Amino acid sequence: MAALEGGCACGAVRYRLTSGPMIVHCCHCRDCQRQTGGAFAVNALIETDRIEMLSGEPVAISMPTESGRPHDIYRCASCATALWSDYGRRLGLRFVRATTLDDPEALAPDVHIFTRSKLPWVGLPPQVPAFEIYYDMATLWPPESLARRRAILGDR
Repeated sequence: MAALEGGCACGAVRYRLTSGPMIVHCCHCRDCQRQTGGAFAVNALIETDRIEMLSGEPVAISMPTESGRPHDIYRCASCATALWSDYGRRLGLRFVRATTLDDPEALAPDVHIFTRSKLPWVGLPPQVPAFEIYYDMATLWPPESLARRRAILGDR
């Protein structure tokens, strides 16, 4: 895999992913719509230690969620671009906003989630799995990705 680098809009924060992600979600939930100002968020799930900081340091902003669970969005302190999220304060896992990559086409979604709140004018590609809420990870994730997740989170 070629190095995937990205950053914020003003260039103050730059990062590199040192491996491919475990999986890429396209999330259509109302929280993602509200927090991005768009129809969905494209999140690449990756271990925190596989994000190499090249410059700057994002700051965590705690966001309210419908579920009430913690959600911290890491943003550039200067331009407020959202770079990644930590859902549930699991320090070893990040949800990188794939569209902050220099090549935003590099990581296509592996799955569409929370399509029950998908905006009606958004079309979904028929070859990509889509779920009204969530899905069974053991069925959809590649074995290597499941092992990587287990290594950082255990069986939860």
